[in-house]
Formats: sequence, C-alpha cells, structure tokens
Amino acid sequence: MKWTDTIRIAEELNDKFPDIDPLTIRFTDLHRWVCELDGFDDAPDHSGEKILEAIQMAWIEEAQ
Repeated sequence: MKWTDTIRIAEELNDKFPDIDPLTIRFTDLHRWVCELDGFDDAPDHSGEKILEAIQMAWIEEAQ
C-alpha cells in the first residue's frame, strides 16, 4: 500500500482498531499506525496533512 491508497488504508485501520473513533485521533498517531500496517511499503516522509486528512475521512466513512 502507498499513502494514496486511502480507502484500503482506512479499511485496514478500521479492522485493526475497531474501538478507535477516527474523529478523535491525532495525526501523529494516524501516521504511525499507517506506517505499521502490514503491506504498507511507502516512505514515511511522503505523507502530509492533506493525505492524513483524506485517510481520516475515509476511515470515518468506513466506521459508519
């Protein structure tokens, strides 16, 4: 997975952290969790606030 795979990342995060409310997460935690996902193989420094926000929004949708 790459940073741009926002929907797949959101699905993986929702499966891995079912008790986490994505509305309350910090981007520092989100960044770390994405980097720790199995199958994630992008450079950690290739993310930014815009990408993290897109992942968070996709996760919110997935969690509903």
